Amino acid sequence: MTRPPSASLLDALAKLLGPKGYSADTDVMAPWLTDWRGKYHGRAAAMLSPATTGEVAAIVRLCAEAQAALVPQGGNSGMVGGATPDASGDQLLISLRRMNRVRGIDTAAQVAVAEAGVILENFHNAVLAHQLRFPLTLGGKGSATIGGLVSTNAGGTQVLRHGTMRALVAGVEAVLPDGSIFDGLAPLKKDNRGYDLRHLFCGAEGTLGIVTAACLRLVPSAAARRTAWIGVDSPESALVLLRRLDTAIGRELEGFELIPHGCLDAVLRHIPQTRAPLAAAHPWYVLTELAGENDQSLGEALEQQLAAALDAGLIRDVVIAKSDRESDDFWRLRDSISEAERAEGPALQHDISVPVDLMPAFIAENPGRLEQAFPGARALSFGHLGDGNVHHHVQPPADGDGAAWLAAHGAAVSRLVYSHVIELGGSISAEHGIGQMKRDILAELDSPARLAALRGVKAGLDPVAIFNPGKLIA
Repeated sequence: MTRPPSASLLDALAKLLGPKGYSADTDVMAPWLTDWRGKYHGRAAAMLSPATTGEVAAIVRLCAEAQAALVPQGGNSGMVGGATPDASGDQLLISLRRMNRVRGIDTAAQVAVAEAGVILENFHNAVLAHQLRFPLTLGGKGSATIGGLVSTNAGGTQVLRHGTMRALVAGVEAVLPDGSIFDGLAPLKKDNRGYDLRHLFCGAEGTLGIVTAACLRLVPSAAARRTAWIGVDSPESALVLLRRLDTAIGRELEGFELIPHGCLDAVLRHIPQTRAPLAAAHPWYVLTELAGENDQSLGEALEQQLAAALDAGLIRDVVIAKSDRESDDFWRLRDSISEAERAEGPALQHDISVPVDLMPAFIAENPGRLEQAFPGARALSFGHLGDGNVHHHVQPPADGDGAAWLAAHGAAVSRLVYSHVIELGGSISAEHGIGQMKRDILAELDSPARLAALRGVKAGLDPVAIFNPGKLIA
């Protein structure tokens, strides 16, 4: 069990970090004590903002000796309350935002070392200056940090081709719960020294170690891209299209997003300077993108395949972006869905995954199950069809007090959704993590063997549970 930080511990931390790295001012801390969605609110005894790995290690050593809890935080853009302290005021918030250097870019090896506080969009720009690209992006790229992305094993819109963060992490530097530093930044392709600690920290949500830097795999910057916005009748049609494009085009197929008209409509109503790419409305849309070296061959391949799909009645309409600006406009529609949904009012967000071939079935069947159990409930699904990741948002009935309905039925609604996911062999968290939002439902529904292994790892590395208590493991 952890203990509230003593006055002597707080004094030692203040002396270690100085005024730039230590604050107990409630006004200064306030923006970082609430999660991005505004669902979770906490308090902290102080906010610690180290500037180096050495300072992180010194903080952890002091806190380990005092058995004081630390809550690591990156850009505070998570979706499951994984970086928000509890309401006790006894935990210490440790922000990695000051650790924002790109330590080096190796153009020959196509890897770069970035500290935990580097913002994803800034990292994109840094490697692009070397004609390289980090092939992971998401709507929150302007605030999400490298450390947070590693700790949640983030996915994004390019997983179809490049995999999740775990596939892109070649090495990790992290501070362990005793204050020792694990230096695993070397991008070794072979390393058989037992358990892979590098991958263990990916997705651990700061419960096993505080990630201070990562060595990340890069790819050559794409000389060309082709982006299309496509109207389709159903997720089943979209899946057939995905299989056709994957077979015909292969690795140059980099993104394939499924979007219902309801989500597009919300974006158009709430996000300024957006417009529908197609003249007519369709029940569903696909946003797909190819990336490669030859602009002409990419364009020809995409046009040929989409023309054949149109002739076969597989798609209803399509527009291919004529410029990077237009491609960016298409992606802005996709990336703005979460913001628009938040503006729509209260809803339950479920970030889940199922086998790709079963994603259309889940999307078709789950709303009916919800309606039968909770009359008036409305569901919208969108996401990464290529990897089976569904963002499944459940809205309360339109004619009542939405917040009150969610308070009364939210837990049961989520249990129904997650039970359906597990029935299909899926996961209750695809890319956002467990945090505190899904901790209890994970403990209730997940495999006892998996839970026992997770708890064993946590107990072995962090027996006092000073790192991010109350998250991931119940």
